[in-house]
Amino acid sequence: MGSSSTMLFPRDVIYGKDSFQETGKNARKFGTKALIISDPIMQKLGYLESCERLLEEEGISYEKYIDIVSEPTDTYVKEALELADELGAELIIALGGGSCIDTAKAVAVMARNRGEISDYMNNKAIADQDPLPLIAIPTTAGTGSEATDVTVITNTKNDVKMMIKQPAFMPQTAIVDPVLTMSSPKGTTAATGVDALTHAVEAYISKKAHPFSDQLALSAAKLIMENLEKAYENGDDEEAREKMALGAMQAGMAFSNASVCLVHGMSRPVGALFHVPHGISNAMLLPTVLEYSYESCKSRLADMARFIFPEKNELSTEEASDFFVNQVIELCRNLDIPNMKEWGVEESAFYSSLEKMAEDALDSGSPNNNPIVPKIEEMIKLYRRAYVYEY
Repeated sequence: MGSSSTMLFPRDVIYGKDSFQETGKNARKFGTKALIISDPIMQKLGYLESCERLLEEEGISYEKYIDIVSEPTDTYVKEALELADELGAELIIALGGGSCIDTAKAVAVMARNRGEISDYMNNKAIADQDPLPLIAIPTTAGTGSEATDVTVITNTKNDVKMMIKQPAFMPQTAIVDPVLTMSSPKGTTAATGVDALTHAVEAYISKKAHPFSDQLALSAAKLIMENLEKAYENGDDEEAREKMALGAMQAGMAFSNASVCLVHGMSRPVGALFHVPHGISNAMLLPTVLEYSYESCKSRLADMARFIFPEKNELSTEEASDFFVNQVIELCRNLDIPNMKEWGVEESAFYSSLEKMAEDALDSGSPNNNPIVPKIEEMIKLYRRAYVYEY
């Protein structure tokens, strides 16, 4: 762990039941012309119409970009940016899951900094101008993107998921209303929930972990492991949904300030090449990577087990860390998380892409934060194991 760290969070976090109703009032602080970035599902559910009404009540004019139907791409960013320019947008509102929020982050930054979003990968370019103000409103309990300075955008020219992390990508305002997550179907609840758990675990075992991020990671992991299965089995369980929304946000804050590790590094190429949603690909990889990393972070995994399950305080480090890994595997099994083969990733295409995936994963930088960093050959073996993993 480093001796000092700089913590970054949104300027305003508005959390709690019905906090969505504060959207118009908060938007008015930033201007009177808003671009809403959302998707067809939000329109179908009526959330988009509610957002429009809240803006109209405050005299805010708006345009909508709702063409996001997949993981975020540079194409979405370019199209939405053109609309923001035409409108003369003074602020951006992201309403939806991580794809909407990540797209909106890129648009907010590019509106003031220009160039191509790919210029910012690996900090080749730095956003030196303040972005357009961004209000992020998540509708899933998963990515935590509303509280991070990270965006993940697929470069459609080379099928690489670009993980871009700079302070400019942090939303000014996060509005986290658990009510909006009630509509998430079981599959989405499971995938985004395990994504959030991965954020918490990786933030805690990361080489860049520090005491502040540790507290967020531990709290997040406990909330998620105690409530994810409840939210999955009963989507109308308000208490479980509320705790999942809080846990996902805390996990986002934790990894944004401590980094993610090997799971995320390996996950992005799977998503880019085979269009597996980010949460699912993380969930598919988490047990395999935990088992690989186990010997290098046993004490941290044991600490996490003892915090989440106080009744296990008397267990040895070996026993507690084993227990934690087994609890994660059992959770994935109970949530019906498939392996990559079961998901439908075509076998020959997968195996022929192993070297590219491993190289892209390493190039992303995230694996370097893992307690143990695999060589390309080791990573290929991990991909092979995850492809047919049995929970």
